[in-house]
Order: sequence, then structure tokens, then C-alpha cells
Amino acid sequence: MQNKSKHKSTGKKIAVGAGIAVASVAAATAASYMLTRSLVNVALDREAPKTTAKSKKKLCGAAKKPDVYHEQRAQAAEVLKSGEHIPVEIASRDGIRLTGHWYACAHPQRVIIAMHGWRSSWSKDFGSISDFWQGSGCNVLYAEQRGQGESDGAYMGFGLIERYDVLDWIEWVQENGGADLPIYLAGISMGASTVLMAAGQELPANVHGVMADCGYTSPHAIWQHVLERNLHIPYRGINGAIANDMCRKKIQIGAKDYSCTDALRQCRVPVLFVHGTDDRFVPIEMTYENYKACASPKRLFVVPGAVHGMSYLVDKVGYEAAVRQFWQDYDA
Repeated sequence: MQNKSKHKSTGKKIAVGAGIAVASVAAATAASYMLTRSLVNVALDREAPKTTAKSKKKLCGAAKKPDVYHEQRAQAAEVLKSGEHIPVEIASRDGIRLTGHWYACAHPQRVIIAMHGWRSSWSKDFGSISDFWQGSGCNVLYAEQRGQGESDGAYMGFGLIERYDVLDWIEWVQENGGADLPIYLAGISMGASTVLMAAGQELPANVHGVMADCGYTSPHAIWQHVLERNLHIPYRGINGAIANDMCRKKIQIGAKDYSCTDALRQCRVPVLFVHGTDDRFVPIEMTYENYKACASPKRLFVVPGAVHGMSYLVDKVGYEAAVRQFWQDYDA
């Protein structure tokens, strides 16, 4: 009887222990799922969670020291928005209304199609460089990325779907006076990755180059970097397969299904890569990876001390010289 009692007691303990283990695994799985869903929503949804604005600096890995260029960028954005231009609307190939802003100069030598970054704006990202572009004989189309600003769309796509929007904007430029001019695709941050992904497609002959400032390699890679380095969340705590499925449900393509490196292996137009050494949002190593993968003629301009998206403001002289040389070599 005593042995039976011991066996029952031991069996009960094992059952209780197994139940606790199962419950713990279930709780961990549920927590992982909720965290994964929350992060995918932050990445892709137009309407960001209320906490996103408060935590954006942490997401981007911004330093605690004041942004010395904040006021300068804000003023430049207002000047650009108030400049004489033509508002543009097109329909994307999947039926999304996209908006843009066309700035024409007196004697154009080329056209730039400019794509801004994640949860940013055309005027904020390009206000500082706009005078240089137009003063150098560039007609410029500043696009508003889908899911942001005045463009429609419930979701952003980290370049996975915006790469096709670039083709639609090229078509608009071709039909509105740009067919006889060299076209350059320019982007910063997510906009840089957008134009790099677009470069893997069949482009018209008058697209002469891409200028990519601080672009990442892939949505999957930048999400992992932000989680581990900036938010200090172990990537193993996020279910990558679930994140991929959630991404696919929202934008019909998974976060791992395409990348800048995939595109650049197929690229046939020259690329100018730009990055700052102190970028904590998109690490400069990602531009090195993109540069290495690029099969076409390529240039690399690195700005010591520049944080994310600030290379132009940190070294205007060097940046402008690199861009002028790029145009000189590839306009013809």
C-alpha cells in the first residue's frame, strides 16, 4: 500500500509539473505572438500605435545628445514645401492613389525621382539637399510613399511593394517631359532601399543611375537589428515565421521574400551608395553588404561621424562632389 501511495504521489507531481511546463510554454508562445504582432504593426501600419511616436528615438537608436540639425531640417522642409511646384497624382498598378510634387528648373539636365524614408516625409528628408539638386539643373519629383503623407494605402511595405511604385513614377516622368533626359532614382533610408529594390527590375534606357543614402539590406534584417541593438529584445523571442506570415497578409509579400541584395545582383544601372559611420538605425555594414552584392558600376561615399540620414548636412562639400562626379560620369 505504501508503494502504491508513493507511486500515486510521484505521478501526481509529474502531472502537475508537466501541466506547469505546458502552461509556461503556452504563455511564452502567446507573449511571443503578441510581441511579434505589435512590432509588425509598428513597422507596416499607416496608423501607428500611440506608443510609437514616444519611442521612435529608441527604435531608431538615436543618441541622447540633442539633434543639432533638427531646426535646420525643419526650416529647409518649410522652404521646400512653399516653393513653386506642381502637385501630382497617379494610380499605382495595384490601384493605390499616390501623390507627388514636381519641381521644374529653367534648363534641366536630368530628372531625379526622390523617395523618402519610413514614417518621414518628402520635405523633411530632402529639404536640405533640394537647393543643390535644382541649382545643378535637376527637375525633381518628390514622391510621397504609400501608407504615408497624402498618398493612400493602409500599409507601408519597406520597399517590397514600393519598388513597383517607382516604376509607375518613372512612367509618369516619361510621359511628362522626362523621356529625353537622364533619370536618377534617389532615396534615403527606407526610400534608399526602395530605389535599390526597384533597380533589380527592367528599367527604361534613360534611367542612368541610383543614389542610395543609408539603405538597409532587407526588411527582415533591419527588423532584427532594431530589436536586438536598439530595443534590446532577443530576436529569438520573436517568431520570425509568424512575422513573415503577418507581413504577407498585410502586403502580399513576406519580409524575407525579397531584398536589396537580391535586386542588386540583377542591377544594370550605376549605383552611388552613401552612409554615415555613426548610423545607429541602419548600420553602415548594411550598405557594405549592398555594395558587395551590386553587379553594376558602383561608388561608395562614407561620411565619418554622420548619424542616420545626416550625411549631407555633415559633409556637404564631399557629398556634392561625389554626386556631381556621378552625374558627370553617367549623364551621357
